[in-house]
Amino acid sequence: VQLQASGGGLVQPGGSLRLSCSASGLTFSNNGVAWFRQAPGKEREFVAAVRKGSLSTYYTNSVKGRFTISRDNANNRVYLQMNSLTPEDTAVYYCAATGMGNPITSSYYRAATYSYWGQGTQVTVSS
Repeated sequence: VQLQASGGGLVQPGGSLRLSCSASGLTFSNNGVAWFRQAPGKEREFVAAVRKGSLSTYYTNSVKGRFTISRDNANNRVYLQMNSLTPEDTAVYYCAATGMGNPITSSYYRAATYSYWGQGTQVTVSS
């Protein structure tokens, strides 16, 4: 199984980016999928997730109303649309998939729930 995150880059405050996560050896529709991020000197933190076999989504408070996670089953991709970006959003963003099992809601926020991880894509928000 391999996950590949892409779409990061340098953007000005207030701008937008769309991150994409693709997979080989894994079908996203059969997995819970999340985005996490890690800023320099900080721990990896949960950003957003879409529930396995469902359209239910979860977000950390700081991105609610600005970020949208979506799953494209036809193309086996998961996206993170990020709008109104601020310098505090600067981080390496990782996509992750749960693998087998059906986690309870609270587990979607925990990195330990995810068995598969992509390599990360850098997002830098700066003027």
